[in-house]
Amino acid sequence: QVQLVESGGGLVQPGGSLRLSCGASGFTFRDYYIGWVRQAPGKGLEWVSSILSDGRFTYYADSVEGRFTISRDNAKNTLYLQMNSLKSEDTAVYYCARGLGWGYDYWGQGTQVTVSS
Repeated sequence: QVQLVESGGGLVQPGGSLRLSCGASGFTFRDYYIGWVRQAPGKGLEWVSSILSDGRFTYYADSVEGRFTISRDNAKNTLYLQMNSLKSEDTAVYYCARGLGWGYDYWGQGTQVTVSS
């Protein structure tokens, strides 16, 4: 079955960096675009970034543009999100999700990112 497993979250000070990973299994990873979506405490889901199947094209929300970098390794079935210059407003649970049409059909369980001094 399709599985997406995030890792790499944690507590970091403002201005710091984290790299999230998402391991995929149960489907042909290289055939799908994949994205990151986050949910801050008490708020709704917010799309963060997406990457097309071959990794050539990437897209970012304005709130993270220039600070976050999405990438993928199709040989390892793994998605990454490098997060730099983190702010308190980046605190959220981060989910990776498999793309389908204009949305996502499978989601991971999420990894908590907390930005605080």
